[in-house]
Amino acid sequence: MKTILNRLINHEILSKAEAKEVLVNISAGNYNGSQIASFLTVYMMRSITIEELSGFREALLELCIPVDFSAYNTIDLCGTGGDGKDTFNISTLASFIVAGAGIKVAKHGNYGVSSISGSSNVMEKMGVKFTNDIAFLTQSIEETNIAILHAPLFHPAMKNVGPIRKELGVKTFFNMLGPMVNPSFPKNQMVGVFSLELARMYAYLYQNTTTNYSILHGLSGFDEVSLTDEVKIITNTSENILKPKDFQLSTIELEKIKGGNTTDEAAQIFYNVISGKGSEEQNNVVCVNAAIAIQTVNKNSFAEAFSQAQESLDSGKAFEKLKRLIEISR
Repeated sequence: MKTILNRLINHEILSKAEAKEVLVNISAGNYNGSQIASFLTVYMMRSITIEELSGFREALLELCIPVDFSAYNTIDLCGTGGDGKDTFNISTLASFIVAGAGIKVAKHGNYGVSSISGSSNVMEKMGVKFTNDIAFLTQSIEETNIAILHAPLFHPAMKNVGPIRKELGVKTFFNMLGPMVNPSFPKNQMVGVFSLELARMYAYLYQNTTTNYSILHGLSGFDEVSLTDEVKIITNTSENILKPKDFQLSTIELEKIKGGNTTDEAAQIFYNVISGKGSEEQNNVVCVNAAIAIQTVNKNSFAEAFSQAQESLDSGKAFEKLKRLIEISR
């Protein structure tokens, strides 16, 4: 690691094979905490290259505990986090709306590192069971259309990094990797990223896979469609910049979609929205993100997909999926 760090400090970049080897060595416990922290810090101070990101991703996917959902046409809705906007758990809520609309969701998530409350924090508060037991996960996706894949249970390679990320408390390249290393290898992916540069990298990497994808980046730094500003959407076949009015929706203020100051507050907002007590702004932002995921899978028009998302939320179907998931978790 000393040689690698010296090279990085001298502004050198790693090859894909070298990047992969470093992550394999981290997972094997070959480096101490200070070395790992230094390694992570380098990538906070300079851009990661496609080769490096690709090497890190390959290592994590090879080392993960895989989940066989090949029988289902699943989608993962996952953001990188790290956008510093502290919005409520939009992609997690959207996941249940998509499940309520009849689409199978393999939701990869983790505890918040640079945010107050990550996907796993809220799911845990709701009473959802975290497990890598395939029988439970299959029951979950069969009965509720959604399976929650809590990242640490599927990526043992990360046990040496988790505590360091938590202590650092800022976004690292693992934020970039999270959406790309779903252990169930979903056929469809809707991913939100915190920078335009990262959106381009994701598009480049996904072009070389069979994944059907939609990559979202709110141009003022959001890793989702926030309806506060324009959003860039890159898919397998198109690239567009859209305003809220292009979705037939009004522009909203950031304050209207904030996620609270504690995990308890975040969980209460989550529960209010999914149980039909959300504000118009909260409902719209969740449904627009869910609609893009539905459109990614079904290839229907945005208007049709948005209508399906609204119906899932307004009819209580999304809420039923959550309640059933909590029941089978007991």
